[in-house]
Amino acid sequence: MLRFDLVDLGLFRAVVEAGSITHGAARANLALAAASTRIRAMEESLGAPLLKRHRQGVEPTTAGRVLLVHARALLAGVDRMREELSAFSGGAAGRIRVVSNTNALSEFLPEALSAFLADHPGVDVDVDEHTSDEIVGLVAEGAADLGILSGHVDTGALRVFPLRHDRFVLVTAPGHPLAGRAEVSFAEALDHELVGLDRASAVSRFLGERAARIGKRMRLRVRLRSFEAVCRLAECGLGLGIVPESTARRAARSAAIAVVPLSDPWASRDLTLCLRDLAALPGFTRDFVAHLRDGAGAPGV
Repeated sequence: MLRFDLVDLGLFRAVVEAGSITHGAARANLALAAASTRIRAMEESLGAPLLKRHRQGVEPTTAGRVLLVHARALLAGVDRMREELSAFSGGAAGRIRVVSNTNALSEFLPEALSAFLADHPGVDVDVDEHTSDEIVGLVAEGAADLGILSGHVDTGALRVFPLRHDRFVLVTAPGHPLAGRAEVSFAEALDHELVGLDRASAVSRFLGERAARIGKRMRLRVRLRSFEAVCRLAECGLGLGIVPESTARRAARSAAIAVVPLSDPWASRDLTLCLRDLAALPGFTRDFVAHLRDGAGAPGV
């Protein structure tokens, strides 16, 4: 007889989406030992393994994938129930799961979240950073409610709303040989030393993939945690930086840097919001969609 409770289902979803029992336990606010015990008890109750365990982490078995579909549906129903019942206790409460690319996460999402959460004290938001290609898959399979990604990516059957435009540019010290150029190709930039974000960041993986496509690699002298820090080190002459233009223009107010557009078509980026079904989202999540669109100057939902 199956004996899965909501904590079990939430933990299992978190473990699969994190690809790790350790990271899934942290997302579910459980100790690792307690999480491992719950997963084993679920497998014993079912009489079949739910996870394939390997050195890099875990992935669901066939039975695990079936459970994941039902777990997501049940947990979404519980979230909707809580939202509707919260009206009787003084306001909406719930959680929104957002996946975002690096540009949106660093440039406009923090400000948008701050304003929204100030008006919705009962709502929590989980934000994870991924590449745009990964974001489409996560939203499509129900691992996230909303995704913010580059408009160059094929979003399939997902519903898409435009948010804002940005592009990648080079930042460099004024005396660098490329500083006076009207524009520079990514391939030419790769002939020089660079400073950039750490390996785990979505934009680092994206740029690394672009470099590999043209048979080159990024020669990163320093890896940092923010675009602002990249601009500062570029100012010091430690290498070229590749950052969103909005970041570069803001940094240029206080830093002696040259800003040079990248000529590659992919460098120009229309950030978009993607989701599965707007009507199926809880009211507070629809409110967040409207908030993001209003902030982008788009018509209301």
